[in-house]
Amino acid sequence: MSDTIVRTRQQVQPDTQQILTTGAARRRPRLSFGAVVREVATALWLPIVLFLVWWFASAASVSPFFPPLSRILEQWWKEFIIGDAMHHVFSSLENFALGYALGAVIGIIGGTLLWRYRFLRQGTNPIIYFLYVLPAPALLPAMIALFGIGQTRQVALIAFGAIWPTLLNTLDGMRGIDQVKFDTAKAMRLSPARTLFTVVFRGASPQIAAGLRASLQVSLILMVVTEMVAAKEGIGYFILQAQIVFSSLNVWAGIIMLVIIGTILNYLFVFIERRALSWYYRSRALGAS
Repeated sequence: MSDTIVRTRQQVQPDTQQILTTGAARRRPRLSFGAVVREVATALWLPIVLFLVWWFASAASVSPFFPPLSRILEQWWKEFIIGDAMHHVFSSLENFALGYALGAVIGIIGGTLLWRYRFLRQGTNPIIYFLYVLPAPALLPAMIALFGIGQTRQVALIAFGAIWPTLLNTLDGMRGIDQVKFDTAKAMRLSPARTLFTVVFRGASPQIAAGLRASLQVSLILMVVTEMVAAKEGIGYFILQAQIVFSSLNVWAGIIMLVIIGTILNYLFVFIERRALSWYYRSRALGAS
Protein backbone atom coordinates (compact mmCIF):
# COMPACT_ATOMS: atom_id res chain seq x y z
CA MET A 1 0.00 0.00 0.00
CA SER A 2 2.82 2.39 0.94
CA ASP A 3 4.56 1.64 -2.37
CA THR A 4 1.39 2.59 -4.23
CA ILE A 5 1.15 5.86 -2.35
CA VAL A 6 4.80 6.65 -3.12
CA ARG A 7 4.31 5.94 -6.81
CA THR A 8 1.17 8.04 -6.83
CA ARG A 9 3.01 11.01 -5.35
CA GLN A 10 5.85 10.58 -7.84
CA GLN A 11 3.37 10.66 -10.69
CA VAL A 12 1.44 13.62 -9.39
CA GLN A 13 4.57 15.79 -9.33
CA PRO A 14 5.14 15.76 -13.15
CA ASP A 15 1.45 16.46 -13.73
CA THR A 16 1.55 19.41 -11.39
CA GLN A 17 4.70 20.66 -13.07
CA GLN A 18 3.03 20.26 -16.46
CA ILE A 19 0.08 22.36 -15.32
CA LEU A 20 2.44 25.07 -14.08
CA THR A 21 4.52 25.04 -17.24
CA THR A 22 1.38 25.05 -19.36
CA GLY A 23 0.18 28.10 -17.48
CA ALA A 24 3.53 29.74 -18.05
CA ALA A 25 3.29 28.97 -21.74
CA ARG A 26 -0.10 30.60 -21.92
CA ARG A 27 1.38 33.77 -20.45
CA ARG A 28 4.01 34.03 -23.16
CA PRO A 29 3.70 37.30 -25.11
CA ARG A 30 2.14 37.15 -28.53
CA LEU A 31 4.28 37.53 -31.63
CA SER A 32 4.72 41.07 -32.89
CA PHE A 33 3.51 42.12 -36.33
CA GLY A 34 7.07 42.08 -37.65
CA ALA A 35 7.65 38.55 -36.35
CA VAL A 36 4.44 37.35 -38.01
CA VAL A 37 5.52 38.93 -41.32
CA ARG A 38 8.92 37.23 -41.06
CA GLU A 39 7.31 33.83 -40.39
CA VAL A 40 4.95 34.19 -43.36
CA ALA A 41 7.81 35.30 -45.62
CA THR A 42 9.94 32.36 -44.47
CA ALA A 43 7.15 29.93 -45.28
CA LEU A 44 6.29 31.42 -48.70
CA TRP A 45 9.59 32.47 -50.27
CA LEU A 46 10.41 29.12 -51.87
CA PRO A 47 6.93 28.47 -53.38
CA ILE A 48 6.95 32.00 -54.82
CA VAL A 49 10.43 31.51 -56.31
CA LEU A 50 9.43 28.16 -57.87
CA PHE A 51 6.24 29.69 -59.25
CA LEU A 52 8.19 32.53 -60.88
CA VAL A 53 10.79 30.12 -62.29
CA TRP A 54 8.02 27.95 -63.82
CA TRP A 55 6.24 31.05 -65.17
CA PHE A 56 9.26 32.54 -66.96
CA ALA A 57 10.79 29.18 -68.01
CA SER A 58 7.59 28.14 -69.77
CA ALA A 59 6.58 31.57 -71.10
CA ALA A 60 8.00 31.00 -74.61
CA SER A 61 7.29 27.26 -74.75
CA VAL A 62 5.60 25.88 -77.87
CA SER A 63 5.70 22.27 -76.70
CA PRO A 64 2.21 20.73 -76.43
CA PHE A 65 3.37 18.74 -73.39
CA PHE A 66 4.91 21.71 -71.55
CA PRO A 67 2.61 24.69 -72.23
CA PRO A 68 3.15 28.11 -70.63
CA LEU A 69 2.00 28.36 -67.02
CA SER A 70 -0.18 31.34 -67.93
CA ARG A 71 -2.18 29.15 -70.34
CA ILE A 72 -2.45 26.33 -67.77
CA LEU A 73 -3.87 28.71 -65.16
CA GLU A 74 -6.22 30.19 -67.73
CA GLN A 75 -7.48 26.70 -68.63
CA TRP A 76 -7.83 25.79 -64.96
CA TRP A 77 -9.97 28.89 -64.43
CA LYS A 78 -12.14 28.09 -67.45
CA GLU A 79 -12.71 24.46 -66.44
CA PHE A 80 -12.99 24.54 -62.66
CA ILE A 81 -14.11 28.06 -61.77
CA ILE A 82 -16.42 29.23 -64.55
CA GLY A 83 -16.80 25.85 -66.29
CA ASP A 84 -18.67 22.73 -65.25
CA ALA A 85 -15.70 20.60 -64.10
CA MET A 86 -16.17 21.44 -60.43
CA HIS A 87 -18.55 18.49 -60.00
CA HIS A 88 -15.50 16.26 -60.48
CA VAL A 89 -13.94 17.94 -57.43
CA PHE A 90 -17.05 17.40 -55.31
CA SER A 91 -17.21 13.73 -56.34
CA SER A 92 -13.53 13.20 -55.46
CA LEU A 93 -13.88 14.94 -52.09
CA GLU A 94 -16.94 12.85 -51.23
CA ASN A 95 -15.10 9.59 -51.96
CA PHE A 96 -12.04 10.84 -50.08
CA ALA A 97 -14.02 11.92 -47.00
CA LEU A 98 -15.96 8.63 -46.75
CA GLY A 99 -12.94 6.40 -47.35
CA TYR A 100 -10.58 8.36 -45.10
CA ALA A 101 -13.06 8.57 -42.21
CA LEU A 102 -13.87 4.86 -42.48
CA GLY A 103 -10.20 3.88 -42.60
CA ALA A 104 -9.32 6.18 -39.66
CA VAL A 105 -12.09 4.78 -37.44
CA ILE A 106 -11.20 1.16 -38.25
CA GLY A 107 -7.50 1.91 -37.75
CA ILE A 108 -7.96 3.51 -34.33
CA ILE A 109 -10.37 0.82 -33.08
CA GLY A 110 -8.20 -1.96 -34.51
CA GLY A 111 -5.03 -0.51 -32.98
CA THR A 112 -6.74 -0.19 -29.59
CA LEU A 113 -7.95 -3.81 -29.68
CA LEU A 114 -4.51 -5.06 -30.67
CA TRP A 115 -2.94 -3.09 -27.82
CA ARG A 116 -5.50 -4.34 -25.29
CA TYR A 117 -5.51 -8.04 -26.23
CA ARG A 118 -2.07 -9.59 -26.58
CA PHE A 119 -3.32 -12.89 -28.02
CA LEU A 120 -5.11 -10.96 -30.77
CA ARG A 121 -1.97 -8.94 -31.53
CA GLN A 122 0.24 -12.00 -31.73
CA GLY A 123 -2.26 -13.90 -33.87
CA THR A 124 -2.86 -11.12 -36.39
CA ASN A 125 0.67 -9.68 -36.53
CA PRO A 126 1.82 -11.56 -39.70
CA ILE A 127 -1.45 -10.81 -41.51
CA ILE A 128 -1.34 -7.11 -40.64
CA TYR A 129 2.19 -6.61 -41.92
CA PHE A 130 1.37 -8.59 -45.06
CA LEU A 131 -1.61 -6.32 -45.78
CA TYR A 132 0.41 -3.22 -44.83
CA VAL A 133 3.08 -3.85 -47.47
CA LEU A 134 0.54 -4.93 -50.10
CA PRO A 135 0.15 -2.06 -52.64
CA ALA A 136 -3.49 -1.01 -52.50
CA PRO A 137 -3.76 -0.28 -56.28
CA ALA A 138 -3.01 -3.97 -56.89
CA LEU A 139 -6.36 -4.75 -55.28
CA LEU A 140 -8.34 -2.75 -57.86
CA PRO A 141 -9.43 -5.84 -59.89
CA ALA A 142 -10.43 -7.64 -56.69
CA MET A 143 -12.36 -4.57 -55.48
CA ILE A 144 -14.22 -4.35 -58.79
CA ALA A 145 -15.13 -8.05 -58.49
CA LEU A 146 -16.33 -7.56 -54.91
CA PHE A 147 -18.07 -4.17 -55.07
CA GLY A 148 -18.68 -3.52 -58.76
CA ILE A 149 -17.68 -0.26 -60.46
CA GLY A 150 -19.68 2.17 -58.31
CA GLN A 151 -18.75 4.48 -55.47
CA THR A 152 -18.54 1.62 -52.94
CA ARG A 153 -15.48 0.22 -54.67
CA GLN A 154 -13.71 3.60 -54.58
CA VAL A 155 -14.52 4.23 -50.91
CA ALA A 156 -13.50 0.69 -49.92
CA LEU A 157 -10.07 0.97 -51.57
CA ILE A 158 -9.38 4.39 -50.02
CA ALA A 159 -10.42 3.02 -46.61
CA PHE A 160 -8.18 -0.02 -47.07
CA GLY A 161 -5.17 2.18 -47.69
CA ALA A 162 -5.98 4.52 -44.79
CA ILE A 163 -6.32 1.76 -42.19
CA TRP A 164 -2.74 0.58 -41.83
CA PRO A 165 -0.75 3.78 -41.05
CA THR A 166 -3.41 4.74 -38.49
CA LEU A 167 -3.60 1.27 -36.95
CA LEU A 168 0.15 0.77 -36.58
CA ASN A 169 0.75 4.27 -35.21
CA THR A 170 -2.11 3.85 -32.74
CA LEU A 171 -0.65 0.55 -31.55
CA ASP A 172 2.89 1.93 -31.22
CA GLY A 173 1.64 5.04 -29.43
CA MET A 174 -0.32 3.04 -26.87
CA ARG A 175 2.51 0.59 -26.27
CA GLY A 176 4.85 3.48 -25.57
CA ILE A 177 2.83 4.88 -22.65
CA ASP A 178 4.74 4.79 -19.36
CA GLN A 179 3.52 2.09 -16.96
CA VAL A 180 3.66 4.63 -14.12
CA LYS A 181 0.63 6.39 -15.63
CA PHE A 182 -1.39 3.18 -15.43
CA ASP A 183 -0.29 2.67 -11.83
CA THR A 184 -1.42 6.20 -11.04
CA ALA A 185 -4.78 5.66 -12.71
CA LYS A 186 -5.19 2.46 -10.73
CA ALA A 187 -4.26 4.19 -7.47
CA MET A 188 -6.80 6.93 -8.23
CA ARG A 189 -9.37 4.18 -8.90
CA LEU A 190 -10.20 5.41 -12.38
CA SER A 191 -12.65 3.22 -14.27
CA PRO A 192 -11.33 1.28 -17.30
CA ALA A 193 -13.27 3.55 -19.66
CA ARG A 194 -11.90 6.72 -18.04
CA THR A 195 -8.38 5.28 -18.05
CA LEU A 196 -8.76 4.53 -21.74
CA PHE A 197 -9.81 8.06 -22.67
CA THR A 198 -7.77 10.14 -20.19
CA VAL A 199 -4.55 8.09 -20.09
CA VAL A 200 -4.33 5.83 -23.14
CA PHE A 201 -5.83 7.98 -25.90
CA ARG A 202 -4.31 11.19 -24.50
CA GLY A 203 -0.86 9.64 -24.20
CA ALA A 204 -0.97 8.08 -27.67
CA SER A 205 -2.69 11.01 -29.40
CA PRO A 206 0.51 12.56 -30.93
CA GLN A 207 1.38 9.28 -32.63
CA ILE A 208 -2.24 8.65 -33.64
CA ALA A 209 -2.21 12.09 -35.30
CA ALA A 210 1.00 11.13 -37.15
CA GLY A 211 -0.75 8.00 -38.43
CA LEU A 212 -3.79 9.98 -39.53
CA ARG A 213 -1.56 12.40 -41.44
CA ALA A 214 0.21 9.53 -43.22
CA SER A 215 -3.20 8.05 -44.05
CA LEU A 216 -4.23 11.41 -45.51
CA GLN A 217 -1.49 11.22 -48.13
CA VAL A 218 -2.29 7.59 -48.97
CA SER A 219 -6.00 8.39 -49.29
CA LEU A 220 -5.34 11.26 -51.70
CA ILE A 221 -3.26 8.98 -53.94
CA LEU A 222 -5.87 6.22 -53.90
CA MET A 223 -8.63 8.75 -54.56
CA VAL A 224 -7.01 9.58 -57.91
CA VAL A 225 -6.07 5.97 -58.72
CA THR A 226 -9.60 4.64 -58.19
CA GLU A 227 -11.03 7.35 -60.44
CA MET A 228 -8.78 6.33 -63.32
CA VAL A 229 -10.26 2.84 -63.54
CA ALA A 230 -13.92 2.14 -64.32
CA ALA A 231 -15.13 5.53 -63.05
CA LYS A 232 -17.41 8.16 -64.54
CA GLU A 233 -16.38 11.26 -62.60
CA GLY A 234 -13.69 12.65 -60.34
CA ILE A 235 -10.38 14.47 -60.78
CA GLY A 236 -8.62 11.27 -61.82
CA TYR A 237 -11.31 10.60 -64.43
CA PHE A 238 -10.98 14.21 -65.68
CA ILE A 239 -7.20 13.87 -66.12
CA LEU A 240 -7.49 10.47 -67.82
CA GLN A 241 -10.09 11.73 -70.29
CA ALA A 242 -7.94 14.78 -71.08
CA GLN A 243 -4.98 12.48 -71.78
CA ILE A 244 -7.08 10.29 -74.10
CA VAL A 245 -8.04 13.30 -76.26
CA PHE A 246 -4.47 14.73 -76.08
CA SER A 247 -5.57 17.85 -74.21
CA SER A 248 -2.40 18.59 -72.27
CA LEU A 249 -3.84 21.87 -70.97
CA ASN A 250 -6.67 19.98 -69.26
CA VAL A 251 -4.19 17.43 -67.92
CA TRP A 252 -2.17 20.23 -66.33
CA ALA A 253 -5.34 21.96 -65.12
CA GLY A 254 -6.40 18.73 -63.37
CA ILE A 255 -2.96 18.39 -61.78
CA ILE A 256 -3.12 21.99 -60.56
CA MET A 257 -6.54 21.24 -59.04
CA LEU A 258 -5.10 18.19 -57.26
CA VAL A 259 -2.24 20.28 -55.86
CA ILE A 260 -4.71 22.84 -54.53
CA ILE A 261 -6.89 20.13 -52.93
CA GLY A 262 -3.92 18.36 -51.36
CA THR A 263 -2.45 21.60 -50.00
CA ILE A 264 -5.76 22.74 -48.49
CA LEU A 265 -6.39 19.34 -46.86
CA ASN A 266 -2.87 19.24 -45.41
CA TYR A 267 -3.10 22.74 -43.96
CA LEU A 268 -6.59 21.96 -42.62
CA PHE A 269 -5.25 18.83 -40.93
CA VAL A 270 -2.34 20.73 -39.39
CA PHE A 271 -4.73 23.48 -38.19
CA ILE A 272 -6.98 20.94 -36.43
CA GLU A 273 -4.01 18.95 -35.09
CA ARG A 274 -2.36 22.04 -33.60
CA ARG A 275 -5.51 22.91 -31.70
CA ALA A 276 -6.43 19.38 -30.64
CA LEU A 277 -2.86 18.70 -29.40
CA SER A 278 -2.07 22.23 -28.18
CA TRP A 279 -1.05 20.84 -24.76
CA TYR A 280 1.49 18.57 -26.43
CA TYR A 281 3.09 21.26 -28.58
CA ARG A 282 3.27 23.65 -25.62
CA SER A 283 5.03 21.09 -23.43
CA ARG A 284 7.41 20.18 -26.28
CA ALA A 285 8.27 23.83 -26.93
CA LEU A 286 8.99 24.38 -23.24
CA GLY A 287 11.15 21.26 -23.14
CA ALA A 288 13.19 22.51 -26.09
CA SER A 289 13.68 25.99 -24.61
